[in-house]
Amino acid sequence: MKSMEEQFKEVGVVPVVVLNDAKDALPLADALVEGGLPCAEVTFRTDAAEESIRLMAEKYPDMLVGAGTVLTVDQVDRAVGAGAKFIVSPGFDPEIVDYCISKEIPVFPGCITPSEVAQAVKRGLKVVKFFPAEQAGGIAMIKAMAAPYTMVKFMPTGGISAKNLRSYLECDKILCCGGSWMVKGDLIKAGEFDKIREMTKEAVALAAEIRG
Repeated sequence: MKSMEEQFKEVGVVPVVVLNDAKDALPLADALVEGGLPCAEVTFRTDAAEESIRLMAEKYPDMLVGAGTVLTVDQVDRAVGAGAKFIVSPGFDPEIVDYCISKEIPVFPGCITPSEVAQAVKRGLKVVKFFPAEQAGGIAMIKAMAAPYTMVKFMPTGGISAKNLRSYLECDKILCCGGSWMVKGDLIKAGEFDKIREMTKEAVALAAEIRG
């Protein structure tokens, strides 16, 4: 059984998904799986998120489905109850992180300062989110912060696309990148799941080429 860290490294790219209607959850999951990317971070800021996670997790038990934009402990419980395998928060919230650790739920808090990374390290976390990546200094900032924290890997999200993916994935401090370019809201809303599948295949191929 591969660890979650190994699974994330293998996929290279984590689709960050916003679903406003749960009816889109399964067609989207189909497109991602068929495109070779059985992984999704479903943002918990919509009413459809909980049910969408449930549907995806039930149809694809092996799919790496998690909840993003988690802001409260109650949301952690609801997300995990629906089948989420990991929790992502936009910032470092000690209450959420400590709660997830106590329940043995994989959690990836957002960290953009050395102080936040230090808090994560103190709690034994080996992987943190870096958000918003481009706006917070991008790969140059990650490399600078990673220097004193040699045991930490980063999952940058925010402003990452096929155009700048290479600069991130070529760095050995990056576990994987979060991105929404292959699962854009307008494509989901228009039901263009064939296009999502093709863009997913392209993202998988690009990540594989970069990482060799």
